[in-house]
Amino acid sequence: MRALAVISMCMAALTAGALAINAVPGIAAATAPDLTGGGPWFNTDGRPVTIASLRGKVVGVEMWTAGCENCLNVLPYMKEWYAKYHGQGFVLVGVHTPEFAHEGKVDYVRAAIARLGIAYPVVMDNNRRIWDAYHNSYWPALYLIDKRGQIRYTHIGEGDYDVTERQIAGLIKEKI
Repeated sequence: MRALAVISMCMAALTAGALAINAVPGIAAATAPDLTGGGPWFNTDGRPVTIASLRGKVVGVEMWTAGCENCLNVLPYMKEWYAKYHGQGFVLVGVHTPEFAHEGKVDYVRAAIARLGIAYPVVMDNNRRIWDAYHNSYWPALYLIDKRGQIRYTHIGEGDYDVTERQIAGLIKEKI
């Protein structure tokens, strides 16, 4: 039943076009929740990444799953932004939250990361602890967090890549 509700919400978001917002409902003062409760981590030598450890950097938290067509459509942009802005203080973290049981297997996620050429950190979120902490309801969703740890921009779905990239570049330029 939950899967049908999520699919319905995704279809509504896609029908209406991609959604971009500057505040996240349910998160006090737009403070970014930490990335705890998931695991294992990939592309980090197994070490967890925390929002606190990323203070002073611009962080993108991307909610995705390897079996999601829309997630795969945004992946080239995620990889491009990571490559282009990583040296300027941008960190991208993928939160792999499975929709179906087979997507929650470590070997499946490890193989998907290798096959898709993902170089940035990815955490498995099978129990939806990170997903729920961000009050997320969609695949894909991208949360941009400023250098102080505040969520400043959220993009749901595909499209508006130029707008999202301008947000990343603008947050990088901001002084703390």
